[in-house]
Amino acid sequence: MSASTAPEGRDPSPAVSRAMGVLRALEAAGAPLTLSEIARGLGIAKSSASNICHALEAEGMIQRAESGYRLGLRTAELGGAFAAQFNQVREFYAVVEADPLLRGQVVQVAMLDVPDAIYLARHEGRRERLGTPLGSRLPLVHCAVGNAMLLAMGDAEVEEVLGASTFTPSTELSVRTPQQVREKICAARERGYAIDRGESFAGVHGVAAPLDPWQPGDPRMAVGVALSAAEADEGTVAGIGEALVGIAAQLTNPLSRRPS
Repeated sequence: MSASTAPEGRDPSPAVSRAMGVLRALEAAGAPLTLSEIARGLGIAKSSASNICHALEAEGMIQRAESGYRLGLRTAELGGAFAAQFNQVREFYAVVEADPLLRGQVVQVAMLDVPDAIYLARHEGRRERLGTPLGSRLPLVHCAVGNAMLLAMGDAEVEEVLGASTFTPSTELSVRTPQQVREKICAARERGYAIDRGESFAGVHGVAAPLDPWQPGDPRMAVGVALSAAEADEGTVAGIGEALVGIAAQLTNPLSRRPS
């Protein structure tokens, strides 16, 4: 029976679904899992879990660790290949390195996956461990890159995002209501860039600007900088915000730019 004719509710490819379940479990764990833990988490026999893990290991998707299995190098390669599909990401590193202010900052690119922002690329311009690891998610309503993507949306699209958001606070400073987000977006639209004053991580501020899609069908993206609260004075934030707006313009498809 083909997938298109499979009865409703039946998994048309259970082996693939179980393999994805193994990968999701290892991603969520953030540490190696034993075969027994994997089997128990998926609700399948240990022998079935062993067969799936053997196939995934052969493809480099997972690898053996002393205490079980962990994600393999192939997952990192696929993540990099995904990000490299987008012109903004490919051009990002050279554009940031050429900017005298931003080259010394932690600068990141994130994309939209409602209700979150997913981090795709990262320029390490300083030794301090600021910012968000690649592949991580943060709520759009809290983080600067998420707010930057929201400021570029129409009101109807913003309301869809607000409806899909849970508003679970990440810090004491996190917004908790849709109206607070609307007010932040309004202020961000006037500036041209968004600011996160410690809403995602205590003691870390963010500044971000939206990136125009390079071509139709590309996801919404934004580029942002992470700063410690101690250095995020109004002048520094404004300077970085203006610099981000500048590189965002450079990361726009030249064929889509309107003549001035």
